[in-house]
Amino acid sequence: MAAYVLGIDFGSTTGKSVILDEIGRIKAACVSSKGAVSDEGVKASLQAALGEAGIAVSDIVRCISTGYGRRMLDIADRSITEITCHARGAVAMVPEARMVIDIGGQDSKVIAIDPNGLVAQFAMNDRCAAGTGKFLEVLARAVNVDLDKMGEAALSARQRIQITSMCATFAETEVISLLAEGVAKAEVLGAVHFAIAKRTIGLVARVGKREPAVMTGGVAKNIAAVRHIEEALNLTLIIPSDPQVIGALGAALFALDDYRNDSVGRARADRSVEADIEQESKAMQACAPACASKIAAALAIPQVR
Repeated sequence: MAAYVLGIDFGSTTGKSVILDEIGRIKAACVSSKGAVSDEGVKASLQAALGEAGIAVSDIVRCISTGYGRRMLDIADRSITEITCHARGAVAMVPEARMVIDIGGQDSKVIAIDPNGLVAQFAMNDRCAAGTGKFLEVLARAVNVDLDKMGEAALSARQRIQITSMCATFAETEVISLLAEGVAKAEVLGAVHFAIAKRTIGLVARVGKREPAVMTGGVAKNIAAVRHIEEALNLTLIIPSDPQVIGALGAALFALDDYRNDSVGRARADRSVEADIEQESKAMQACAPACASKIAAALAIPQVR
């Protein structure tokens, strides 16, 4: 009887599910959005993935969860941080990858990867919506442009202006003011995407610029965001065919490891690495900027080497 493993990325705005067969082939990969940190999105993506793979839940022999709500899923045998899973998934898609830029709905992260394909270092922003999908969503609404069309519109900007605030709320006010002054929507949208690039530069500087670089997350589908980040970092980003499911793919690959090895020693080793990442993530959250003025000060672009 065939066996299948499941990786679930319970994200802040979407649920992603990836199913692999026992030799590691992707049988299904599905994304669903049902609101902020909602298990409805996870359930919808799981049902869609099961249907695409043509299997039942009972055919799943191992499941690993990742993402914001990773500890909320009863179906998961264990959970692993999104840092580890995004690195694993990105390396599976691009074996030579040395850096991952992941910009999701509510956070952004940059992960440095060593020659063995393991996490060497990471920097993360998850205390505010600065430079994330939520930032784009708020400002798309302010400019009255569909979220999936704002990237294309931004590329038509003919001059570069700047948005000084990275706080989504303050930036929305600034965008409305620019529009009231008669600044064209394209120019305003160009400024929005340039602001995301500046934010990303700061994260990259903290881990050190490395190539090849892979971009994952929903914002990787935004052509203007990709273009501005590439120009700011002076490199070409590799975009996987479905950048939103990379974390779930990494989780599924860890589930496949567990199924194949079924080793207490291996599981303990994984948990030891995860404990280090969890501890460092908490330390980052504790010292994150707490107000718009600190965020603005932090945006002074350091030298990226």
